[in-house]
Amino acid sequence: MNTPLRLPASEPGDFSEGSVYFIGNATTLIRYGGFTILTDPTFLHRGEHVHLGHGMYARREVEPACQIADLPPLDLIVLSHHHGDHFDDVAAEQLDKSVPIITTEHAVGLLSEQGFTGGRALDTWQSRTVTKGDDEVSITAMPAKHDPDPVAGMLPPTMGSLLDFSGGKDRYRVFRLYISGDTLLHDRLHDIPRRHPGIDLALVHAGGTTLLGTVVTMTGEQAVRAVEIVDPRTAVPIHYNDYSVFRSGLDEVKEAAATSSTSARFHYLTHGETHRFRPVEQR
Repeated sequence: MNTPLRLPASEPGDFSEGSVYFIGNATTLIRYGGFTILTDPTFLHRGEHVHLGHGMYARREVEPACQIADLPPLDLIVLSHHHGDHFDDVAAEQLDKSVPIITTEHAVGLLSEQGFTGGRALDTWQSRTVTKGDDEVSITAMPAKHDPDPVAGMLPPTMGSLLDFSGGKDRYRVFRLYISGDTLLHDRLHDIPRRHPGIDLALVHAGGTTLLGTVVTMTGEQAVRAVEIVDPRTAVPIHYNDYSVFRSGLDEVKEAAATSSTSARFHYLTHGETHRFRPVEQR
């Protein structure tokens, strides 16, 4: 049941322009329509290690663009899954324990153990609406696959996310933003554009995360293939060079995009850079 999460009303949101600030890995700060949304918070410093379970560790290779103390007040967090390279010890210690977190049922349980009280679980295709006055963002869980053989059962369940921003008293949809989450290419990705066409912007996880010799997230080439499938207007690759377990960098995305059949425009961000976007009617 999609019971709206009602945040304190503020001034009507600005839907003329939004931004995605790339902090590092899958951590971004999305600001649009009066909402401030953090994704997959990881803030470990370069050279520090994160535990991935089952005796597996990864070293952070790139310093995040900012720390939690540098962030503006957050309306909510969208978390693809609860794993050390997507919700680290710094996030667990320093984030506001009451902030709403939209994520998987598995992650809600772990967050609760860490003292977080705002976890809201979604299954695939389920939605949760967040409102501020007449403005709203609806978050829908998208299909994602993260645990191929022979590592099946060793990785936490994950989800992609679709963020539909709506404004005004009629709450007409203004902008649709897709976040792939950690996933491999799989058949259910084809259901996304059929069920939710007209994606304006896609944040696509690349990097080719490799554990025990097995690739568990999309490589750069596969990330471009995912863009061809979900068919956004614009694509921004993220999650491509932050940890020692990545095997596929941004150059692979660029090479694959150069020969791709997709009509999507690719924008490339390094840590600390911002992609600004506008809805179609504002362009």
